Amino acid sequence: MAAPVDLCEFGPVLRFALPVLRRRSHVPRGSRSGVRLPAVASGRTELGWFLTGTQRGNDATRIRPWTDGNAVRALVHGGTYFGVLAETLAKVEPGDLVLFSDWRGDPDERLTDDGATVAQALSDAVLRGALVKGLMWRSHLDRLRFSNRENRNLSERVNLVGGEVLLDQRVRTVGSHHQKFVVIRHSGRPADDTAFLGGIDLAHGRRDDADHRGDPQAQPFAHQYGPHPAWHDVQVELHGPAVRDVEDVFRERWEDPAALSRLPWQAVPDDLHGEDRRADRLPPASPAPPDAGTCSVQLLRTYPQRHPGYPFAPEGERSAARGYAKALRRARRLVYIEDQYLWSADVAHVFAAALRREPGLHLVAVVPRYPDQDARLSLPAVRLGHVRALQIVRAAGGDRVQVLDVENHVGDPVYVHAKVCVVDDVWATVGSDNLNRRSWTHDSELTAAILDQRLDGREPIDPAGLGDGARGFARELRLELWREHLDRDSDEGLLDLGDAFEAVRSSAAALDAWHDGGCAGPRPPGRLRVHPVAHLPLWQRVLAAPPYHAVVDPDGRPLRLKVRGQH
Repeated sequence: MAAPVDLCEFGPVLRFALPVLRRRSHVPRGSRSGVRLPAVASGRTELGWFLTGTQRGNDATRIRPWTDGNAVRALVHGGTYFGVLAETLAKVEPGDLVLFSDWRGDPDERLTDDGATVAQALSDAVLRGALVKGLMWRSHLDRLRFSNRENRNLSERVNLVGGEVLLDQRVRTVGSHHQKFVVIRHSGRPADDTAFLGGIDLAHGRRDDADHRGDPQAQPFAHQYGPHPAWHDVQVELHGPAVRDVEDVFRERWEDPAALSRLPWQAVPDDLHGEDRRADRLPPASPAPPDAGTCSVQLLRTYPQRHPGYPFAPEGERSAARGYAKALRRARRLVYIEDQYLWSADVAHVFAAALRREPGLHLVAVVPRYPDQDARLSLPAVRLGHVRALQIVRAAGGDRVQVLDVENHVGDPVYVHAKVCVVDDVWATVGSDNLNRRSWTHDSELTAAILDQRLDGREPIDPAGLGDGARGFARELRLELWREHLDRDSDEGLLDLGDAFEAVRSSAAALDAWHDGGCAGPRPPGRLRVHPVAHLPLWQRVLAAPPYHAVVDPDGRPLRLKVRGQH
């Protein structure tokens, strides 16, 4: 039987196809100004950038293909996010609903210098009469530098006062729940409903700011980063209909009937100690909040194929991978990414294909200078994937590719944990998924793809020359990040994508030259440096390949997709 047609996917096509084609027919590629566009986009360009429900490849989910009318704010740095989160949680009242999911949570992590800890902020919400529910990944052991004890302690602290935070191990073997989000729904105040999602855990090490001196509450890390590792990260704050979709991401996982853990060495001790292993029923979901802004938001996710299958994704979901692939097919001038890993050949080939197809396309990637851990046994496997990925994109783009890392003003490396992508100042993503095969196929991930209907009227008003214009959120996010990385007080020289690419190149070259010259004279402005690529001898590549593919960057796709090389 043929699949039913989803009219909401194709209804806008007839209405807006002709105007879009007309715009594309007379805007020259690479035009600095193109045509004069209105302040708000009049055509539905979401169909060109966003996945339709069919393209997402998962008919079992309740999540809508995308929502319009959202307000989206980028919260750059953990200190910024934690401050806003603390303020929002403090306003929670009786009858409100707080839902959260995290990869790691430290109960004693302070949200502000002299304010509540994570556990206190959540527990106080419970004591004021809010319903607080959480899903923490049931992590691997602390001796392996994971967070089993921390996640359990957070769960116990909140549960002690009447919350319900479960330890969730419903993952594929050697997998994790990597989603990092908080949803707050207010009883009787839907306009105040909020969701936060991105790359920032409620954990030690994350509360840094633009100075990048590190979180006073550090976590064990590679020695190159010092006792208080500097940390760069991004979260987004959502208001509007998309909040309900983030809530439904939580509800789908919460209502999964599979056992929270089927491993006997976890299940038996839980039963002996009376651990909560069964989720209570959630209250009925409230309607979506009212429109709040100009942004269309599509939630992109990853779930692996699992046995038993997720009820909301029986064969998994790989919309994060598919969403990037679709957006990159539309890229013409500049792809900007910040990512913790960028170490998978599968992912690198998607970016390389875009670079080969579009000779005018440039790529700027900001990554950590060193891995987060420095164990001798794991380093070769980590470096293997990273070296392969960089070789692939550089072979495709040559000098159109810049791979950089970040340092603070005293020369200490900054750990880049952000997961950000901006394409042609139009389409932007902020989320939990890294650019590796694990994040695109194996672990649970959640990312927001954002297309602002508000146009940025500054020249060039249509950087890619496709009639999409420069969109407010995407352009402002890139500029905020680049002003920090380049030590700029204004956007001068950064609006035109070609000029901006060269500004990044010259800034990194100047800082590298200053270091090579013994740091003589004033330090040049900027924090970006050309990222070195380690050379791995053949014997290390041979030995590192099996653990890399099995443990570091595993593949969670169904077999037929693995064989076809598809997501």
